[in-house]
Amino acid sequence: MARPWVRAPEAAADRRWRLRHLPVLLLASALLGAVAALLGGVTGGGDAALGAAAGVAVTVVSYTLTTVVLAWADAVNPQLVLPFGLGLYAAKFTLLGVVMVAVASTGWEGLIPLCLGIAAGVAVWTGVHIWWLTRVHQRGLSR
Repeated sequence: MARPWVRAPEAAADRRWRLRHLPVLLLASALLGAVAALLGGVTGGGDAALGAAAGVAVTVVSYTLTTVVLAWADAVNPQLVLPFGLGLYAAKFTLLGVVMVAVASTGWEGLIPLCLGIAAGVAVWTGVHIWWLTRVHQRGLSR
């Protein structure tokens, strides 16, 4: 089934189009991680700095894994995207829940900054991805 926003001959010639946005997202996330660690350190000390940076890292690892797995599934057979996406979603959120409960049970001072780092990572990743799709990717399609 053809997708109106993807030109089939160009997509076939450019096998990496599914991951082209990833470097921009990783750079934005690295910058966010540095800012989060700095803010955490200034406002709450070492545990807060570590928690905030770790929260951003959790988001980056999660979203990068999803991007790579879904790009692979789409390249192999687009019908694999839904089952792999849903399976990965369930596995990631189960693991995240288990880890968050385990961390919360320790009484670690970096728990709240960890949660804030995850939220900031989601917001920045999503915002930069929307920007990339509407500005950079769209411009490439109109050529």
